[in-house]
Amino acid sequence: MAKLIGTHNGHFHCDEALAVFMLKKTAQFAEADLVRTRDPAKLSTCDIVVDVGGVYDPNLHRYDHHQRGFEETFDKAHKTKLSSAGLVYKHFGHEIIAWELGLPMGNDEVDLLYHKVYDDFIEALDGNDNGINQYPSDLEPAYKEATSLPSRVGKLNPWWNQKVSDAQVDEQFLKASQLAGSELLETIHYLHKAWLPARSLVAQALAGRKEADPASGRIIILSQACPWKEHLFEMEKHLLKDESRIATEGVLYVLYPDESGNWRVQCVPKKSAGFENRKSLPSSWCGVRDEELSKLTGIPDCIFVHASGFIGGNKTKEGALAMATKALTMD
Repeated sequence: MAKLIGTHNGHFHCDEALAVFMLKKTAQFAEADLVRTRDPAKLSTCDIVVDVGGVYDPNLHRYDHHQRGFEETFDKAHKTKLSSAGLVYKHFGHEIIAWELGLPMGNDEVDLLYHKVYDDFIEALDGNDNGINQYPSDLEPAYKEATSLPSRVGKLNPWWNQKVSDAQVDEQFLKASQLAGSELLETIHYLHKAWLPARSLVAQALAGRKEADPASGRIIILSQACPWKEHLFEMEKHLLKDESRIATEGVLYVLYPDESGNWRVQCVPKKSAGFENRKSLPSSWCGVRDEELSKLTGIPDCIFVHASGFIGGNKTKEGALAMATKALTMD
């Protein structure tokens, strides 16, 4: 006899739509049938219940978040209260990722992705469903946001002036579940195939920082261009521990080849989303190009330094490294 997944009927939200999809990605509930009802007697026959019932008890496979006193979060580092999506992900996320990627449960990548997927995908759904403002402010938003995943799931509900049967609503719920789930899987595969490889490149560059800059280790060289800022900041926190050491020992310049085969020297910003650099390229170089820049720096094959001093270029790796090394000693 097939197992039963229970959730409430009627108007649906992104969190339980995704929760049901995730459960269908586990060995235990992959072949389970779905029951949508608020009838306690019917829910009591279900093997697992999400987003209804007023109980959170993983031992009983009950995952509701609406009851008074519920304050469960993903872990001690997070403050966002979980929705049914977050609850299911917290308890089944490792299995879902391992199964989807064909990796063993104890794999280090699975655990890394488990936390990253929550931060990048699930937490926003938890916050949205629980009515938690992303920014704790009374400011009115500058524009309307109606294209988020919760918004698109919400639009699959029957319109207020449509007359539809319960079966038709259930059919729309399955569409919503598939929509939310497909975006979850896209996130998992992107992080596995693009985010993790970039992390490896940054880790390799950090490990070789003394080869690139024996004197201070404040220059790193990436073997190819990739999104590096998030990884660098996270690894520095782990490696250097506190802000004072990051300020005095953190990486200042990142070198990498661009799509044309030339090399870039990019400054590390003070914050991942900011425009203020830890150390900009010398102001006397800013806005200067080509031969004029080579004469000014005494370094051959220079291409440019941006007017704001956050990035420069050279035709060779050696030239880019010479620019970064010289910039370390200049204001």
